[in-house]
Amino acid sequence: MRVTIKEIAKLAGLSTSSVSKIINNYDDINEETKQKVWKIIEEHNYRPSYSAKSLASNSTNVIGVIYAGKVNVGFSHPFFVDVLDAFKREIGSLGYDLLFFSNEKFHQHKEDYLERCLHYNVDGCVIISGEEVEPSIAKIDKSSIPSIGIDLKMSGPKSSYIMTDNREISSLALRHFYEFGYKNVAFFGGSETSFISKERRYGFEQAVQQFSLHSKQEWQFIGDFFEESGYYLMKQLLSMDHKPNAVFASSDLMALGALRAIKESVFPVSDFSVIGVDDLAAGSLVQPSLTTIRQNKKMIGTMAATMLNELISGHPAPAPLLLEPKLIVRESSTHNTPPNILTTQEVST
Repeated sequence: MRVTIKEIAKLAGLSTSSVSKIINNYDDINEETKQKVWKIIEEHNYRPSYSAKSLASNSTNVIGVIYAGKVNVGFSHPFFVDVLDAFKREIGSLGYDLLFFSNEKFHQHKEDYLERCLHYNVDGCVIISGEEVEPSIAKIDKSSIPSIGIDLKMSGPKSSYIMTDNREISSLALRHFYEFGYKNVAFFGGSETSFISKERRYGFEQAVQQFSLHSKQEWQFIGDFFEESGYYLMKQLLSMDHKPNAVFASSDLMALGALRAIKESVFPVSDFSVIGVDDLAAGSLVQPSLTTIRQNKKMIGTMAATMLNELISGHPAPAPLLLEPKLIVRESSTHNTPPNILTTQEVST
């Protein structure tokens, strides 16, 4: 049977916290007592657990990872897979491990994330936004647990957030449509409860006015960020008598679905300009290759880890980071000869 820290403490005639201090090499224990405890540990082949090591330091070196929302992308969306990989690499280099929280039973039993964070004594949390974000996320935001939101605004005493400028994402896409002479534009967005989707739609509506484009209400669709959604939304668009000639999809997966629907239709792909968001690898491999708005996935993940470590280390909450997107021009949006190339100074802001 495995020996516990309590049994080691009993054999040594000490408290468990004193034994934990010895395991963690604290200086306020005399050398004779240290040698006595280490001898008992060796005789009983005791291997300190993380919980034993954390008794004295009050630190587990564990970061909670939360995919928030009743509807979330989990591990299925390539964008967040890349972001989380960058986060894992950076936070790992700082000495932390990750604990992934499941929310499958939260909505059934009314548990919340804060209770789980306290139960596992995590040093901090990274929270990735989904749709219909649970009220319990706000409890973490208001708590003393260091937390960083990705695509999720957080403003508590020990929290901050990082995301791409989503309104600028839409502006870059519609500016490109304007420059290539596409006047009638459609929008494919995620759920109306998605903060990211709402920001991109707001940016879309602003850019329609800024570049004097045209978009009907029936050309603005609500779906999700996945390929099948883009496919079925495009089929609806193609069935209309009056169709736009440009589609801004809120993700590359939706844009790829839209391209698939066009290819299966009677319309030439060249009749439509299509732009996605994220710059996923698949976009450069399809025909036509997909024009996209690049989000710096590596920087998002890496900076989220750096910001979280600052919070855990006791520094004041860092200012939120809003990263600049970048237009990556490929074949799916350049069928026309560009009549309206503008300089930045020529565009009203």
